[in-house]
Amino acid sequence: MSKKTVHSGFTLVEVMIVVAIIGILATIALPSYRDYLTRGRIPEATSRLASLQVRMEQYFQDNRTYVGAPACTADTTASTHFDFSCSAAATATAYTLQAVGKGSMTGFTYTVDQANGRATAAVPTGWTQHSPNNCWVTKKGGTC
Repeated sequence: MSKKTVHSGFTLVEVMIVVAIIGILATIALPSYRDYLTRGRIPEATSRLASLQVRMEQYFQDNRTYVGAPACTADTTASTHFDFSCSAAATATAYTLQAVGKGSMTGFTYTVDQANGRATAAVPTGWTQHSPNNCWVTKKGGTC
């Protein structure tokens, strides 16, 4: 009867191959995940701008002016990723609401005006702005 010795465990080469594969997957996955998170935060700005736009129009229907509309006041606490304000003081017949990114969303600026003119005023490096600028960019390639 012969006794066979059984070796258990992994060789160094096998471990190095696994580490290399994990490194390659992480190099691909992490930037994609960051882009995914960014795309998930954009609707926070666009939906809030749409909501503020409705409030501005309701105020105009009641008062026949945009001046003094409560939706035009600066709001830095409603969102963790965007600050909302009127880019210039509202006039009797015009306004422009804007959402400016902060924190991880720094570099994004979205606007909407009384004529429903939606624009992406700024995007961070690596993002493409839609041309002509008549929509809110929601994806890295500049699509709306």
